[in-house]
Amino acid sequence: MSSEFRPPSLGLSTIGLSLAIFMQVLDSTIANVSLPTIAGNLGVSNDQSTWIITSFAVSMAISLPLTGFLTRRLGEVKLFIGCTLLFVLSSFMCGISQSMGMLILFRAVQGAVAGPMYPVTQSLMIGIYPTHKRGMALALLSMVAVVAPIAGPILGGWITDNYSWPWIFFINVPIGIFASVVVSRQMKGRVENIVRSKMDYVGLITLVIGVGALQIMLDKGNDEDWFNSSFIVITCIVAAISLAVFLIWELTDKDPIIDLRLFRHHNFKFGTLALVLSFAAYFAINLLLPQWLQRNLDYTATWAGFAASPLGIAPLLLTFIVGRYAMRFNLRLLASVAFVIMGVTCFLRSDFYLDIDFYHVAMMQLMMGLGVALFFMPVTVMLLSDLEQSEIAAGSGLATFLRTLAGSFAASLTTFLWDRRATVHHAQLTESINVYNPIAQSAITQLGNGDPQTGASLINGMITQQSYQMGFNELFHALGWIFILLIPVIWLTRPPFTAKSSSAAAGGH
Repeated sequence: MSSEFRPPSLGLSTIGLSLAIFMQVLDSTIANVSLPTIAGNLGVSNDQSTWIITSFAVSMAISLPLTGFLTRRLGEVKLFIGCTLLFVLSSFMCGISQSMGMLILFRAVQGAVAGPMYPVTQSLMIGIYPTHKRGMALALLSMVAVVAPIAGPILGGWITDNYSWPWIFFINVPIGIFASVVVSRQMKGRVENIVRSKMDYVGLITLVIGVGALQIMLDKGNDEDWFNSSFIVITCIVAAISLAVFLIWELTDKDPIIDLRLFRHHNFKFGTLALVLSFAAYFAINLLLPQWLQRNLDYTATWAGFAASPLGIAPLLLTFIVGRYAMRFNLRLLASVAFVIMGVTCFLRSDFYLDIDFYHVAMMQLMMGLGVALFFMPVTVMLLSDLEQSEIAAGSGLATFLRTLAGSFAASLTTFLWDRRATVHHAQLTESINVYNPIAQSAITQLGNGDPQTGASLINGMITQQSYQMGFNELFHALGWIFILLIPVIWLTRPPFTAKSSSAAAGGH
């Protein structure tokens, strides 16, 4: 067992690991703006093209919690290199796909191998850095995790408009090969303890069916009108039964495929709770804002991306400062400051209106970026702090899985609630517009230049816009309170935040 491993070049190892993660996280959003183009080129409807996103998300959600099992069987370095090379191969196959079926298949493969990459990289980064620099390593990964999803839609739109959609996948090939070669050479002497534990087939099958059905239900719920659709009802029943069996089996099996007993650790339990709930709110913001910009303010997808992009500036500039000095402060205080900033920006957005300019939208994103810069690294350090070194990959995988699932719940719930609140406000605003209201009738005639039908159509459009604006404001007010109410959860964690993971140094297991 190697108690201490340092690669020949810490800088080169960091670049290799970070590039692979940037590529993997970027791919979760880069295809979003290209869906209409891909659908047109492959001759399918826009609804069918959304399976490009769903297949990736479902596969990644299934493979994420398997990270701990896979690292025990293969070792962290082999798993990282194997996943990265398979990601490159599946990306290339996505690019040369000639049919939607082929593209969806390889996107599913891409998602499956993408799942373990972030948690394994997190564990490797903690492993190769000395104790006093681990905050820097986690801050760097947090910055990549924030900036890549913002860059994805902008880069995807630019590539699709100026070249062709296959290049959103082809760009992964040189990046992934470079990262694999660098990490392979740098980690050559790292000793790992491989455990050939028996395969938990019941756990694996119930996980695949349960998480797969749940993720499909969340992704397709709004499109299918939720429980008015027999497809959604069936996926809900399948998910509920499978996940119930999975939980009972994993908690009672002697050698479970996913170690749910990790929640016995105090900081892991409350740190993961804080991460999951705060990420759900953060994800809701990142989903709601671009949709609002395009639907209500008539921004193009590219300009909506530009308006949202200042979010990444503060994490980009402050990463090394936060990484270097954060451990000198009480991490719970830093996370609390982050939640206050994110909560306040939500409250300020709840006063947005239809004529607001680009500058104010972008400045609010810039301000929220400060909160994001102080959020990911402290929360991650806290939740991993009382895990043994051999548990870090599994713990990171489980926390990332729950975070991803929370994002899916947030996406479905946010879209549903926004539409629902807009419908309620539309009904309230149109109550007094009828044939018995002479003021309303006069306004309709004037708007339509004497044509009541045109006037009615125009006033309905205005009311619809205002209804969605009111719904947007209400949701942001609620999101602000979620961040504020999460502050007490953070204070349930207990210092020191370097106990076990620092004593178990990071090299081989």
